[in-house]
Amino acid sequence: MFFFPYFSVIIYSFVLLFLPIGILLQKASIHLWTDFWDRATEPVALSAYSVTFSLAFFACLINTFFGFLIAWVLVRYQFKGRQILDSIIDLPFAIPTSVAGFTLSIIYSDKGWIGYYLTKFGIQIVFTKMGILLAMIFVSFPFIVRSIQPVIITLEKELEEAAWSLGASSWLTFYKIIFPNLLPALFTGITLAFSRAIGEYGSVVIISSNFAMKDLITPVLNFSMFRTV
Repeated sequence: MFFFPYFSVIIYSFVLLFLPIGILLQKASIHLWTDFWDRATEPVALSAYSVTFSLAFFACLINTFFGFLIAWVLVRYQFKGRQILDSIIDLPFAIPTSVAGFTLSIIYSDKGWIGYYLTKFGIQIVFTKMGILLAMIFVSFPFIVRSIQPVIITLEKELEEAAWSLGASSWLTFYKIIFPNLLPALFTGITLAFSRAIGEYGSVVIISSNFAMKDLITPVLNFSMFRTV
């Protein structure tokens, strides 16, 4: 009985983690390193890297700002609909990414609820980089909130009150007391959100035009190359 949990973890890790990676590496070993390098440095690939990492970076910045605000409000304030809002945060985890991309395409299309009005100002979302940015924001947003929220709950309000009583401003209190405690969780959330945005495929392939040298992202490019191997 003592060895059962140990072997269970090993078997579980082998089947779901090491075996798929091993098969992937075995398939990749068929090709020469020069073949990988040639494909990885093609103009189409370099353009896809630029689009993917730049949009993921901006999505991460936006999610960090608004994610912190929402996490703070959910913890520090009581209001009607708070539990509903807290539940909605996890919606991107539950919705299939293809459904998310389809929904965003409907809402922000030229005849959509929001896209119809944006079109009047010459703003197009669907089949542009803006659409990719929205998809990345949607799928990676919960990582920021859920990483910061538990830490905010554990923060002692007495420390903030003590700082205020000593004459510290709200900004100084945040910078000296709150932010240092949030930094590890914030870094974790940013890393997870950025990684999730970089790897997003299902929603982006629907809302983007997927044209090379325009708005083609790395996951879509990888999938198209995988199909030709």
